Amino acid sequence: MNRSWSYAFLALVRRSPEHQDPRQIAASCANWSKHMAIVEQQLGRTGAYIAGEVFSLADIPIALSANRWLETPQQHDDFPALAACMARLAERDGYRRYCRNGTP
Repeated sequence: MNRSWSYAFLALVRRSPEHQDPRQIAASCANWSKHMAIVEQQLGRTGAYIAGEVFSLADIPIALSANRWLETPQQHDDFPALAACMARLAERDGYRRYCRNGTP
């Protein structure tokens, strides 16, 4: 997933002068959203967290990537399973400290 968002993130958040090609930004955003759709499908299957019914180590990198996707100024598809998972994670101190805190 990380390779999918690198160009869009550098363009839209870091505002890198070397990453301002609109076609590449659009392609990166689309690829990033495609990967987030995979996360949405997995969360829909488990009904809770990325690997199942209980929080696991797998949720940490996914939450960080999801936070980056949600906080980057771009079009966001409606992913209810991801939103529900992020709400569950919001009950955790570490999540509140490092995710959904206004920074991508």
